[in-house]
Amino acid sequence: MRTNLNTLAVVRNLGILAHVDAGKTTVTERILYATGTTHKRGEVHDGTTVTDFDPQERDRGITIFAAAVSCDWDGHRINLIDTPGHVDFADEVERSLRVLDGAVAVFDAVAGVEPQSESVWRQADRHGVPRIAFVNKLDRAGADLDTAVASIRERLHPAPLVVQLPIGAQDGFRGVVDLVRMRALVWADDAETVVEEPVPQDLREEARRRRRALEEAVAELHAEALEEFCARSTVAPETLDTALRDLTRSGDGVVVLCGSAYRNRGIEPLLDAVVAYLPSPLDVPAVRGAGDSADEERPADPRAPFAALAFKVNATPTGRLTYLRVYSGTIEKGGTVYDPGARRTERIGRILRVQADRHAQVDRAVAGDIVAVVGLKSARAGSTLCAPDAPLVLEPPGVAEPVVSAAIEARRSTDTERLASALGRLAEEDPSLVVRTDAETGQTVLSGMGELHLEVAVEKLRRDHGLAVDVGRPRVSYRETVGRGVSGFVFRHVKQDGGAGQFAHVVLDVEPAESESGFEFRSAVVGGRVPQEYVRAVEAGCRDALADGPLGGHPVTGLRVTLTDGATHVKDSSDTAFRTAGRLGLREALRTCAMVLLEPVVEVTVTVPEDAVGAVLGDLAARRGRVTGSATRAGAAVVTATVPLAELFGYATRLRSRTQGRGGFTARPTGYAPAPAQTPTTTALR
Repeated sequence: MRTNLNTLAVVRNLGILAHVDAGKTTVTERILYATGTTHKRGEVHDGTTVTDFDPQERDRGITIFAAAVSCDWDGHRINLIDTPGHVDFADEVERSLRVLDGAVAVFDAVAGVEPQSESVWRQADRHGVPRIAFVNKLDRAGADLDTAVASIRERLHPAPLVVQLPIGAQDGFRGVVDLVRMRALVWADDAETVVEEPVPQDLREEARRRRRALEEAVAELHAEALEEFCARSTVAPETLDTALRDLTRSGDGVVVLCGSAYRNRGIEPLLDAVVAYLPSPLDVPAVRGAGDSADEERPADPRAPFAALAFKVNATPTGRLTYLRVYSGTIEKGGTVYDPGARRTERIGRILRVQADRHAQVDRAVAGDIVAVVGLKSARAGSTLCAPDAPLVLEPPGVAEPVVSAAIEARRSTDTERLASALGRLAEEDPSLVVRTDAETGQTVLSGMGELHLEVAVEKLRRDHGLAVDVGRPRVSYRETVGRGVSGFVFRHVKQDGGAGQFAHVVLDVEPAESESGFEFRSAVVGGRVPQEYVRAVEAGCRDALADGPLGGHPVTGLRVTLTDGATHVKDSSDTAFRTAGRLGLREALRTCAMVLLEPVVEVTVTVPEDAVGAVLGDLAARRGRVTGSATRAGAAVVTATVPLAELFGYATRLRSRTQGRGGFTARPTGYAPAPAQTPTTTALR
């Protein structure tokens, strides 16, 4: 394997992002087929896909776990990650986006931008990942490219740059007009490859009009294209390509393509766009991390010191796989790497090029590669691996807080230790799963991102580990916040037990924070009455007190604490004393505040036949839902509402019964809102 920079220029690390059922996995399967990586088209409904290889994914017909594959197209290596579309597995998307250089966002040509499409788009925005858009399912009844593009513009707010015009509609969709080079790309019903033809006569005027609109849109955003447009009243294909590449990589524009992945139409132009417009590892900024003394940059250079980020851990029957994105340097089989988080050195046993659940051994991996390695014992998702003589810590992916919990126990007492070990392995593979023991009941509590998330985890325990378990009814995770605060709350911590005593005197103001979430601490002490080191101890103690609030032992959020005064003792004051005073003092102060119970709420999008809208609206109202919008799309009614998460347990079954199986819904978290006064705090799983 060559390791010069020219090799990196032909690498593309990208993810496939979309709402559930928009066609991500089918797009991935067709990419593998078009590139010759597979020789048979995998189908989601047949359970024959490469990336949805887990038995639960095939049973449920959805992507649950992010799967990495590699393929080659036009002299370029494409490392591709197929990500989940269901909101319960958004953390898998977050970890994948952290290590990707680009993405293809897939949209349903009938539904346009759907709730989870918007969520994953915002995730990509946070990570600064350049995207191109692929409007899929143009062969469906009601499919409309212009409507889908309008929803992209209105809901996601990019500048969509449409570079294709469909040829035919719905069942008659058979190809696209390439507006950059003004040619037709047509797929015959029984053909496996695309045929280039002149633009059909009946579409030439429309194609010229859309090409002109594309030139004008690009000229508004790109200086070189504007200069050529003003001088020649047109933009050459080469200049358009350059401008589209620059706008995609800067995020100022989003190239929009279209097709039907199921019918294998539009995949080759999509691959060409990936190669032409999305960045290589050389085109993205050098990765930054914390070095020994200051922040450092590591360029995407195989000769630089090694640095990589572990973004996924998977326990397989043949060993523990750790998935890495290599940002700089080179690792070889048998080499040594340093894990600064665990402060230990480890040896790389094997390096694997991943094809979903199949692997091919390679001797080494270089900057820009996405590979799996065998032999690491301490690395977790988010761990940095680096050269032992050049330590570096990269920023790990964020982990969302769980919102649903359930008690779980082994059906046989002899399996208790096996269950604890299996739960630990699940949490290791998926950091968004949290396992804890309830201090009051002694129960083991499993927390996750939603009802389906917990169902999948429990099923893995049963299938993969052979455990018979009992699971309690899922409960939502409540929060507590300050509705009305307290000023000048005095707390003295004095303890004498024969030896060195403890003394700390603090005066606290507690009030709601300006932001809806989080915790703010500040000191207004003057005259050095509380030394700075003790101020830090008070803050640490206050943070300790946030773990359980006075209403029902739920975590406390959304408050500001100000240390206004205090006193010390020349002998008995210490960090420990002031930390204890901060913890106990804030707990007592919260008991005198007017506290508010918060419950998680979600935005629900319900799609039902028009004759069932009344029944659905009544049911949403009974579930304390607040309707925020409604529309008609392709003959169906789409209702958007904000609903407490606690009211959605079992909603899928209820919706099917009210719509004779014709209704469906999706949900995405929107935060927390005050729970009604009659909501019993004991409903949160303790």
